[in-house]
Amino acid sequence: MHKKRLILLALATVLILLLPLITMQFTDEVIWNLADFIVAGILIFGFGLTYQLISSEMKLVTYKVAVGLAVATSLILIWMNLAVGIIGNEENPANLMFFGVLAVGMIGTFIARLKPYGMALTLFAMAFAQILIAIFTLIAGLGFTLIINGLFASLWCGSALLFLIANQQQAIEH
Repeated sequence: MHKKRLILLALATVLILLLPLITMQFTDEVIWNLADFIVAGILIFGFGLTYQLISSEMKLVTYKVAVGLAVATSLILIWMNLAVGIIGNEENPANLMFFGVLAVGMIGTFIARLKPYGMALTLFAMAFAQILIAIFTLIAGLGFTLIINGLFASLWCGSALLFLIANQQQAIEH
């Protein structure tokens, strides 16, 4: 990865972190401590780096958009879980189930070796895992999370469909 891209990614991370820092000066609604800034910085930089490394595998724009959507959805899922939690509050251990969705993604990505068709299957599996959590949550009486889980499942499916399109484009090129 080029040094210039790493510098730009670090700069973008700092600029994003300035938003809560500035907001804290004007309202008591945003209260971050040093640990919050460190965790947010690691997440933003880490997911940006992940996007850069994976998307550099292909030149197809559709592939890059699919990776971007999957990475952004993963970041939002983790951020929501850490900040407020999806099931109850952030301290509810049931929220740990969502890391299972991400584990499916990591394992699937490893097996797929970043190939578009395998990535599509991985993202569909993540959507399925997300829906299973919603059903379990409903049956277990842990709250109504169908809407938020449906939104995440839709984002995973959107990324999967983009990977399928990238797979077709790649086949046409060869």
